[in-house]
Amino acid sequence: MKAEINEQVLLKGLAKSDAKAIETIYKSNFNMVQSFVVNNNGTYDDARDIFQEAMIVLYENAKTDSFVLTCQIKTYLYSICRRLWLKRLQHLNRYSTQVESLEETVAVEEDLEYQEKLSADFAIMERALGSLGEPCRSLLEAYYLQKKDMTDIATTFGYTNADNAKNQKYKCLLRLKKLFFSQYNIGE
Repeated sequence: MKAEINEQVLLKGLAKSDAKAIETIYKSNFNMVQSFVVNNNGTYDDARDIFQEAMIVLYENAKTDSFVLTCQIKTYLYSICRRLWLKRLQHLNRYSTQVESLEETVAVEEDLEYQEKLSADFAIMERALGSLGEPCRSLLEAYYLQKKDMTDIATTFGYTNADNAKNQKYKCLLRLKKLFFSQYNIGE
């Protein structure tokens, strides 16, 4: 019971980007993943990369209210790392058996597919933002990333009032949306 409570505390800490929780999860689980990767045609650096990807999946899931971990963190991370590593080996033609035919410790395919799609979408959004141009990019970053209010944005960007800044933000958002979906639909 105490271990189960501790795991929930670690998950909550991870969701809040608590350095102590991240360090604890890392120290408790990395050696297991390193052993698996190194014993299966990998290197220490491969193990670090795979573990980092698995930590991102766990972090993203821990941040959602609907995520319920039905096993130990160790089992979940191992399952993700195992699947990721076997997929990479298969991609590099160093592993012949189909990954899908392997028995999984925990079903993580949906989580991985979701994270891969999310990463691809973020890459497209980053390219769209890069091609958006100024002042739109700075205006959207000020509002969405820096969380500035419209009055501050109006002052910073030289608009006569907050309503004009809001209208410009809307136009910039439409341009960004158009850029994103033009790249998204052609699969870039």
